[in-house]
Amino acid sequence: MTANKSIDFFDAQFRRELKDAAVKLNPFEAVAIPYLRGDVLDFGCGLGNLAIAAAQTGCKVTALDASPAAIEHVRLRAAAEGACVSASVADLRDYAMAGDYDSIVCIGLLMFFDCATAFKVLSQLQSHVRPGGVAVINVLVEGTTYMDMFEPSSHCLFAPSEMLDRFKGWRIEHSEFSDFDAPQGALKRFSTIVARKPAA
Repeated sequence: MTANKSIDFFDAQFRRELKDAAVKLNPFEAVAIPYLRGDVLDFGCGLGNLAIAAAQTGCKVTALDASPAAIEHVRLRAAAEGACVSASVADLRDYAMAGDYDSIVCIGLLMFFDCATAFKVLSQLQSHVRPGGVAVINVLVEGTTYMDMFEPSSHCLFAPSEMLDRFKGWRIEHSEFSDFDAPQGALKRFSTIVARKPAA
């Protein structure tokens, strides 16, 4: 995998969080959990809190992330807890998906790709949700002013209406915007959507 500022940023952050045993679901993961069923893909799983929580509800989870530190932690925790989670390091910018899933979660990832790649990956994720299944997508949107975590040439702040536009024809189970304060008076503005694919 080639060097990438965003991957390095989060790999270092994950290593710091491991020292603090950060295992609590973030607000976006907490929104996702009630909708997850069956075979779940956690695309950009981070430390695996959502993957482990989903497995504890009876889901079979595939967890992918570009951070070796994160994936090592997920594997160790899944083994210790007997959770049905398969975790792998992957370059998610061009990951070739092989199967379909009842639920696909992608929280806090797509904005770290250039927009063309982000939209291509989103379309791929949508195509691998089984009919009647759900996609849970969370991105940063325009209005975000905290940029320290981004690779300068490779990021994408989504238009506020982008998620709803790209899930036309799906049943929207949940949609919200959330603002969070960031260092130096900056702002992170998120859009989160839970959408159900039409049944076949």
